Amino acid sequence: MTTLDPTILLLTEEGKKKAAEELAYLKTIKRHEVSEKIQVAKEMGDISENAEYAAAKEEQGFVEARILELEHILKTAEVVSKEEAKGAVAVTVGSKVEVKAEDGSQRSYTIVGVNEADPKAGKVTNESPIGQALYGEAVGAIVEVKTPSGTKALTIVSIS
Repeated sequence: MTTLDPTILLLTEEGKKKAAEELAYLKTIKRHEVSEKIQVAKEMGDISENAEYAAAKEEQGFVEARILELEHILKTAEVVSKEEAKGAVAVTVGSKVEVKAEDGSQRSYTIVGVNEADPKAGKVTNESPIGQALYGEAVGAIVEVKTPSGTKALTIVSIS
């Protein structure tokens, strides 16, 4: 079972796969593209006042930082299997949670790990305000979520 330790990065199996694919893309394709941009910019002459060179070097910095971040995530993250999430009695990464608001409206959220969030699709990370409020709670629990428009109370209707 997954831990409730907030210092441990959690990922779904899908999230791990996407992170690995992004890392492979950055290391094989994007690095090469940026390297070519730098080379082309160098061939333009004086690099001290070369905007293309500066932009390419900045892009290189972003790419290398993202590579390091993804390598760290893949090395240290705990992966939560679909079976583990479905068998959980409390909300964890991978859980689909149906909640009911005070006004009676219902909404579903899928709790995902770092770098997997897609709020439009109902995917919220366990580190988001709603993810933190729901994480570790069971069906019937009433949680409070701090939003820009104030604190909202949500009741957990189901976990799958």
